[in-house]
Amino acid sequence: MWKTFGFGARQYIEWTDETDGEHIVSAEITAFFHKASCTFSYVVSDLATRCAAVIDPVLDFDAAAGRTGIESAQTIVDFLHRSDCTLDWILETHAHADHVSAAQHIKNKLGGRIAIGEGIRQVQKTFKALYNLSDEFKPDGRQFDHLFRDDETFTIGGLTARVMTTPGHTSDCVSYVIADAAFVGDTLFMPDSGTARCDFPGGDAGMLYDSIGKILSLSPETRLFMCHDYAPGGREYKNETTVAEQKRANIHIHDGVSREEFIKLRNARDQTLNVPVLLLPAIQINIRAGRLPEPEANGVSYLKVPLNRL
Repeated sequence: MWKTFGFGARQYIEWTDETDGEHIVSAEITAFFHKASCTFSYVVSDLATRCAAVIDPVLDFDAAAGRTGIESAQTIVDFLHRSDCTLDWILETHAHADHVSAAQHIKNKLGGRIAIGEGIRQVQKTFKALYNLSDEFKPDGRQFDHLFRDDETFTIGGLTARVMTTPGHTSDCVSYVIADAAFVGDTLFMPDSGTARCDFPGGDAGMLYDSIGKILSLSPETRLFMCHDYAPGGREYKNETTVAEQKRANIHIHDGVSREEFIKLRNARDQTLNVPVLLLPAIQINIRAGRLPEPEANGVSYLKVPLNRL
C-alpha cells in the first residue's frame, strides 16, 4: 500500500510492503510548467537511491524566428543537479505535435535513456511519407534508446514503473504508472477540458475510448498527471486529478457515456479544431527523439513544410 503527501509542484509517495508492513521506498514527483505550450513536464525520483526519470521535457521554440532555446529544459537539468540525482530515463508519452522535445538536451547534460512506446514506428512511417524524408531516416524506432511494449515494467532506482499503451490520440501513446500515480500524456485532460483529439494520422476515437477505459480501470484514488492544461474559463492552471474525478466529471467521457456516444462527440469536435501551430516543426524533430535534422553543407539544420497536405 502507499500514502501520498506534499504540496504545490512537489509531491511524495511512500510504499509499504502489504505482507509485513516494512517500509520499502519513497518517491518524489516534481512538476515543471512550460507556459508557451501549456505543457507540464515531470521529474520522478527515488529518494533512497537518488535515481530519477524525466517525463515529456520541452525545448523552447520560436516558430516565427526558427530558433530553439534551452531555458525551460535547463531548469530541469539544474533541479536534478541540485537534487544530486542520477538520470535513468527520459520518457516520452508520445511524439508530441504541440511542442518540441528537449530529450536530447537533457541526455547530453545528464545521460539517461530516451524511451517511447513501440507504436512510434507507425508514427515515423506516416510522417516520413508526409515530409518525404530520405532513406537515411529509418522508421523503425532506432532513434530512441528503448521502445516500450504494453504492460512492460522498468525501474527508476528502486521504483517499479509499468507501461500502459493508450493509443487513440496517436498510435504511439503510452501512460506510465508508478504506485498511485499515472502520467497520461495527452490522452486525458482535466475533467473540464475533456479528452485528446483523434484527427491526427493514426488517431482513432474508438481506440481512444478503449484506452481511457484502461486508465479509468485503475484504482479510484489513482492520481492522474496531465501533460497539458489550457485553463478554460480563465481558472488557474492544473495538472493533477484522479480516476474517480474523471469518471464523475469529465465532460467527454464520464461514467455513463457509451463508446458510440463518445466517438460521435469526439469526431464532431475534432472537425472544429485547427491544426496545432507547432505540428509541422515539432513532429519532424520529435520522431527523431528530439534531434534536429542533420545540418546541411553550410552547417545549418532545416525543417520542411509540406504545402497543401494538411
